[in-house]
Amino acid sequence: MGYQASKLKLGYEFARAIPTDNPKYKDYLSFKAKFGEDGNVLVIGVNDDAFFSNGHFDAYGQMLQKIKAIQGVEGILSVPAAITLVKSGEGEKLTTKTLFPKDDISDSALQSSAAAFNNLPFYNGLLHNPANNAYLAGATINKGILASADRTRVVNEIIAATNAYTQRTGVQIHLSGLPLIRTQVADRIKNEMNYFLVGSLALAVITLLIFFRSISSTLMSMVVVIMGVLWVLGTMVLFGYNISLLTALTPPLIIVIGIPNCIYFLNKYHMAWEAEEIKNPHLDEKQKKYNALVQMINKMGVVTLFCNIAAAVGFAVFALTASELLKEFGVVAGINIMMLFFISLIFIPAVLSFLPPPKERHTRYLRNKFLENLLVRISYWVLRRRKSIYAITGAMMVFAILGILQLKSVGFIVDDLPKTDKIYTDLKWFESNFGGVMPLEIVVDTKRKNGVTRNLKTIEKMDYLSQFIAEQPEMSRPLSLVEGLKFAKQAYYDGDSMSYITPNDFDMAFLAPYLRGQSGAADSTSQLNKMMNSFIDSNKQQARISVNMADVGTERLPQLLDTLRAETDALFDTSAYTVTFTGSSITFLEGSRFIINGLRDSIFWAFLLIALCMLYLFRNGRILLCSLIPNIIPLLVTAGIMGWVGVPLKPSTVLVFSVALGIAIDVTIRFLVNYKQELPEHHHNILSTTVATIRNTGISIIYTSLVLVAGFVIFMFSGFGGTFALGWLTSFTLLVATFTNLVFLPVLMLDILKKKTSMEGKKL
Repeated sequence: MGYQASKLKLGYEFARAIPTDNPKYKDYLSFKAKFGEDGNVLVIGVNDDAFFSNGHFDAYGQMLQKIKAIQGVEGILSVPAAITLVKSGEGEKLTTKTLFPKDDISDSALQSSAAAFNNLPFYNGLLHNPANNAYLAGATINKGILASADRTRVVNEIIAATNAYTQRTGVQIHLSGLPLIRTQVADRIKNEMNYFLVGSLALAVITLLIFFRSISSTLMSMVVVIMGVLWVLGTMVLFGYNISLLTALTPPLIIVIGIPNCIYFLNKYHMAWEAEEIKNPHLDEKQKKYNALVQMINKMGVVTLFCNIAAAVGFAVFALTASELLKEFGVVAGINIMMLFFISLIFIPAVLSFLPPPKERHTRYLRNKFLENLLVRISYWVLRRRKSIYAITGAMMVFAILGILQLKSVGFIVDDLPKTDKIYTDLKWFESNFGGVMPLEIVVDTKRKNGVTRNLKTIEKMDYLSQFIAEQPEMSRPLSLVEGLKFAKQAYYDGDSMSYITPNDFDMAFLAPYLRGQSGAADSTSQLNKMMNSFIDSNKQQARISVNMADVGTERLPQLLDTLRAETDALFDTSAYTVTFTGSSITFLEGSRFIINGLRDSIFWAFLLIALCMLYLFRNGRILLCSLIPNIIPLLVTAGIMGWVGVPLKPSTVLVFSVALGIAIDVTIRFLVNYKQELPEHHHNILSTTVATIRNTGISIIYTSLVLVAGFVIFMFSGFGGTFALGWLTSFTLLVATFTNLVFLPVLMLDILKKKTSMEGKKL
């Protein structure tokens, strides 16, 4: 498995949240087949009042030349490469002319070219925002490169070229676009996985040394979790999975879940050893150690099996969802949590059989005065303060329900990044200056060959729709076939900017020969047709309208799409046209829906499957009820806290509930199994058995809960908001679960399994 782990790769595909048979995903694939990629442009922006001065413009052009020379960059759309159209004196055709000569030109000539550029409305809002003196360039990156690890090299080389420009001119460069966002986020995920692995292991070492004061026990536990991590990484390779935002969490989670296994086994071994010292002082150390190991396996084998089954179920239910990302996470986590059980059950007793018996310092934690007093106090509350416990729990539930009513579900493409992160601030710069960088594609299907160009009605409708889109504050000016026709019309009327409007029938009578002349051009004069052909399919049946929009989130985006859909329905008769919305923005929205709905469904399935496990384990409906209620309360309280503090439901935060349920149920299982084991020894007296269970399992439950909380606190050092929220929300949920399982669960058992007997309580 270690060899397999060495072949693990980073995943860069972000559309796998949607099932491949989803209609919107099929629309997206169909669009890419006809018109190419929509999310492969890395945008470069500057604010520069002196942009058209010789020093700055030359430096800007040289920077773009360096970027264009980078292997993997297919082309650059920029101000220095801008063209204009002029009528040719030879025949009826339009020829392209570069606005800015590549050779060094005088300042006056540069200003003249700049004036010509500013006179072309085609570039307004596309490459230039005159209101803020903002300028944009777009670098198109090969889609094969974007699907490989080589994308990191391309992005880093572009960043290096822009940094050199900033050092030379002092002008700040802004970078954004899906290639940059996806690449840098994926690289950070990989780095964070390494940090979390090291941090989780270091924390586990410190915790185990503090608890057990034994280097050998600590090393043994480390080997257990390291084997678990190797199995995780090896499993990912064997199943053909790559590292994603979710699967990157699995190795640290295995460490966090594996350490409690070690603690419970060692805790039971130490308790059994001390019992042997008292009961069988005449036996030699070898025999006492053997008896302690047998008792450890007898007591903890089945308990740990069902605890790991419950935890595995909490994660494996993700495999039942329709999202590939969640399926991968569920399969990897579910399989390897069960592997942890077999590793722990076989490896720990085997190693302990070779190690010397525990010394007094190793078992001193069993007689921790503070914890002993705390457990005595808990027993007192359980026996004599049940009404107070119910009142506190009831108040928590009221608090939780009021918070849940305020809970919102919203997600953004970059909302997991800090608001001060350069990726986030640069994205907001493009949103304020150019409307955004998130691709939205609108495909107008005329349902017949040559339907787009047969008459001007379709062109006029597309123009009306484009104007409507441009009026939306969250969207940029659209680019389509219509803009190319406007550009051509302006050229026909000798560059008059007032002529940059949709051609009418009269205009087309004169323009048609020029446009036909373009189609046969073999030199640079064909550039207009190349651009126009990228917005219309080969049959001239479908035309696209490309929009760049802001990262408005999953709450606002459906509202915008509904507004656009109402406008398209009013403009395009559905009997003659089919209008499809697609692009990366749509797939992101659909993917978020699938992940959130899948996570909600997984919680239901987790409850159902865990309930079946508990029913099989205890064969008692009342105990089943006792086991589930204390684990529902922490989830509701966490949801309430999210509502009160404004943490929205999104893919990264909904994950908390299934993770916490799968881990918190462990405490319940250990408590109830221990109760079942203690019952015969206390002559089936429910009160005395409950108190004994609190005393015997309380220390290991508290220690384990502290380890789990500390393990999840590691995630709070993440640079991603979702992972940070996963850390503190899960830690909080586990703390509440510790309270409900140590305090509320015994009270519930006493009231459900047996009526309160005050005299027995007083005696105890």
